[in-house]
Amino acid sequence: MEINDYARHILLSSNLDEKLEPLKPNFKFKESKGFDHPDFPNRSEKIKPSTKKVKFPKSQSLHLENKKALAFHFFANHELLAFEIMAASLLIFPTKTMADHKFKLAIINTIEDEKKHFSLYRSRMNEFGVDFGDFPINDFFWRQLEKINTPTQYFSFISLTIEAANLDFAKFYAKVFTELEDFKSAKILELVYKEEIQHVALGVNFLEKSRGDESLWDYYRNNLPDLITPARAKGMNFDFDGRTKAGLNDDFIQKIFEYRDDFKVTDRKTWKNNS
Repeated sequence: MEINDYARHILLSSNLDEKLEPLKPNFKFKESKGFDHPDFPNRSEKIKPSTKKVKFPKSQSLHLENKKALAFHFFANHELLAFEIMAASLLIFPTKTMADHKFKLAIINTIEDEKKHFSLYRSRMNEFGVDFGDFPINDFFWRQLEKINTPTQYFSFISLTIEAANLDFAKFYAKVFTELEDFKSAKILELVYKEEIQHVALGVNFLEKSRGDESLWDYYRNNLPDLITPARAKGMNFDFDGRTKAGLNDDFIQKIFEYRDDFKVTDRKTWKNNS
């Protein structure tokens, strides 16, 4: 199996279990051209995006099993969209050099982590009597893909924005579930948190090597998709420690911490430090 075949397997399989198959083939370097941005991934009717909206449950309600199930459904949706975007990026970007090949191998390792995260979330919601697709599903992350045309834009959006925000969310909800003595749910989020640090670090390493004389902050902001701001790079509480472990410098972390706009999820009157 070649890298492009691996990507197509994820994007073209309508069966969710096929998408989630753990695949660790020994990919060899092979030049390939880049392809146009693919349409939305093939999915069964049950897990196609919906125009219906459902709100994420308030943390005060997470003692209820149906609310826990809804929370894990949200988490799983984000993981599925993430690894489908990652698979698409394997096709969009050409492979001309060994550096390009190594970039794609790193993405594949992340995809396999995200598959695992999705499966853990799905298994947990199953235990609460819900399966993936029982609630409406959104496609917001995927809709940003058409604006991503370079590896720098990819890492700015995926690693330093979406996955960086998940540091905050995973740590916050791990604490919520621990306080509720739901240690099984907490353990899942703790694992996701640890692996997200590695995923953010991958993006930091790439941007630091490619930014030239531009500051990391300016380089990052200049490569975000239109209408996506640094406000989306943080979650409920702000995790300084995880970002430091991922290799982000103090100046960048402080700028993210202080950044405000009208994105309501992170525009909070009293920001909390959960380092």
